Amino acid sequence: MRAIDLPLAPDVVESLSMGDMCELSGVLYTARDAAHKRMLEDAARGEPLPIDVAGQVLYYVGPTPPKPGAVIGSAGPTTSGRMDAYTPRMLELGLTGMIGKGGRSPAVVEAIARHRAVYFAAIGGTAALLAKRIREVELIAYEDLGTEAIRRLVVERFPVVVAVDSRGKDIFAEGFKEFAK
Repeated sequence: MRAIDLPLAPDVVESLSMGDMCELSGVLYTARDAAHKRMLEDAARGEPLPIDVAGQVLYYVGPTPPKPGAVIGSAGPTTSGRMDAYTPRMLELGLTGMIGKGGRSPAVVEAIARHRAVYFAAIGGTAALLAKRIREVELIAYEDLGTEAIRRLVVERFPVVVAVDSRGKDIFAEGFKEFAK
């Protein structure tokens, strides 16, 4: 298990390989499809994004409200394909990493490689466990989106696997090839 500090430094991104098991510690941001759509509408109007995505990691999650004494409720990954329409442009804006579940489209895998970014997969079905790795939560933008609002999370030893590395090696595509044999 490789310990990775956030935000991601370019040399760290370059050193990651498909299949690497990692534990992320530091700051990441939440954003799902509604937040992506709004951010890109803002960018198209020439308005600043509510967060500077350069070097940052977005976690595709819509957390549930916290129980008493907790900082967040369940916080499992959302299916990443829902963000595929927005991802190439987000990468152009400097986004460096994403966390979600499931595979990405060929266009997104190509954009990840072109922009030297990384896509991490988190294990679906482990929302309560993943929430225990989140130490702080702060609402940042788009409060009207409810669970899809952008939040700043401080995570400690958040478990992920490198699903698509900065060279475009895709664990899902490789897995399908192996299965087809």
